Amino acid sequence: MTGVDLWLIDADQPPEVAARLWRTLDADERARAERADAGRRSRFTVVRGAVRELVAARLGIGPAELVWRYGPQGKPEPVGAGGLRVNWSTAEPLAVLALAEGRAVGVDVEPLRDARRAERMAARWFPFEEARFVAEPAEPGERAARFTALWCRREACVKAYGGRLVQALGVSVAGHSPLLLADPGPLGAGPVGLCDVPVPGPYRAAVATVGGCPDQVNSVVWSPHWWTIRTVGPFWTITGSRW
Repeated sequence: MTGVDLWLIDADQPPEVAARLWRTLDADERARAERADAGRRSRFTVVRGAVRELVAARLGIGPAELVWRYGPQGKPEPVGAGGLRVNWSTAEPLAVLALAEGRAVGVDVEPLRDARRAERMAARWFPFEEARFVAEPAEPGERAARFTALWCRREACVKAYGGRLVQALGVSVAGHSPLLLADPGPLGAGPVGLCDVPVPGPYRAAVATVGGCPDQVNSVVWSPHWWTIRTVGPFWTITGSRW
């Protein structure tokens, strides 16, 4: 099993950065950006432009040369990427990009949910043991964190397979991180590896890789001059998982 590179992207950047990245976008991305208000337009531009720069650098091409193809549920993959697989997720203003060689990958980042809403959603959508775990007595923030972490794992798994969320609602994703699911149910053939990702602020994140858990995960903070980076560390050594 190969490793996964994760890039943490802060979408709140100065106008000159957004303007530079705008020039790398394709017509579809520009049209989507123009439909948003000014604040969201800038964030969308930064995330999509940063993704283009990072993926293009791995492929040895210019960011504007990158062409996307989209799966049945809209999962993007770069054309002509060989074994490189790509996925990203945004919870404004934070985005996380995952790059993996030879394995389908999915990543999800979410803001912490309201504790009461989290309990209601877990009771409705999660397997019984997960719903009971979310509702166990604890501070509201802890219950929200439990739910959000499980939700991220589920979304990451769905995105790795390019499926739909409804396919994963009955699949149990509880356990210590990193976690190997031998049977991801209706999503597809297993196994799939799930790992929690430490991210800054009131967020939770997870990454999933089809075929097993990655040998190594490198987590790096993107900057507008993305070759200037700082390492955050292999995230499974700093997770706070209780499962």
